[in-house]
Amino acid sequence: MHPTTSETPYANLEPDLILDAVESLSLQCDGRLLALNSYENRVYQVGIEDAAPLVVKFYRPGRWSDEAILEEHQFSQELVEEELSVVAPMAFDGVTLHHFKDHRFTLFPRQGGHAPELAHQPSLRHLGQVLARLHNVGSWQGFEHRPRLSTKLYGHEARAFIMQGQWLPPHMETVFADLTEHLLNEIDSAWERAGGIKRLRVHGDCHPGNILWREETAHFVDLDDSLMAPAMQDLWMLLAGERHEMQEQLLWILDGYQLFRDFDATELHLLEALRALRLLHYNAWLARRWNDPAFPRTFPWFDSPRHWETLTNQLREQIAAIQEPTLSVI
Repeated sequence: MHPTTSETPYANLEPDLILDAVESLSLQCDGRLLALNSYENRVYQVGIEDAAPLVVKFYRPGRWSDEAILEEHQFSQELVEEELSVVAPMAFDGVTLHHFKDHRFTLFPRQGGHAPELAHQPSLRHLGQVLARLHNVGSWQGFEHRPRLSTKLYGHEARAFIMQGQWLPPHMETVFADLTEHLLNEIDSAWERAGGIKRLRVHGDCHPGNILWREETAHFVDLDDSLMAPAMQDLWMLLAGERHEMQEQLLWILDGYQLFRDFDATELHLLEALRALRLLHYNAWLARRWNDPAFPRTFPWFDSPRHWETLTNQLREQIAAIQEPTLSVI
């Protein structure tokens, strides 16, 4: 068995250990084990004797404190109690976060479904309704142990981490430094235009892959990135395409959203700024995780000059997008 280090946190997460961890909760595994797509954590579908398979998530060591994980679990449970379809952690003797050897893990019921159709008016209207109800619950109280989305955390610190490494091709270092300085100034200005934005507990990573559509219902999964953020953080990832297409999609979402919760139109100043922050944060995340063997295998393009040239063009486009007038709520 290989030792676990901060750079290879899952080196000893072998099939026997996974099954032993699940069986430590008095469950009987049938030996079936299927790795599911996940890179920050490790997630598996596990067969259970005489029962439906379950999903087990092993949390990346050192990323979240136990308190932060339990805050996420509590939020999920609050949402379920309000009859929102969220795939929440299962409790065993009242406990949702479990420890086994060097690992922390949680079990979830398996949920089937497919990504929603974002160009479909009824689907987006339904998603708007569900997100409004989710945000109502999110506004009841705040997180104490999970982060607050800010330009400092997701933008300035991400940029600094990228630039202090050896990721950028030498001919692009100055270009990237100047461009991202300009971008962050535009992002900071967008937040200033938005004014006193209220942060609440949100899903945090509300892209279509984390929404399973089944029987005309949206089932939300993976609140691992839940944090304190503007409501717009859960809306902007549902908008895609040309400007006129995003305008139409936004109105469809808000048509459902505003049935249950008022939407602060000043948050539209954040739409493209949040998209830009995600680009910076995502690339810094890849850089931070590069010593995990799963990352070079899965993202082999990350350390190529072409990737950084493409990213630079994307960031230029984001500067232009932030400078454009906001979308309309009418």
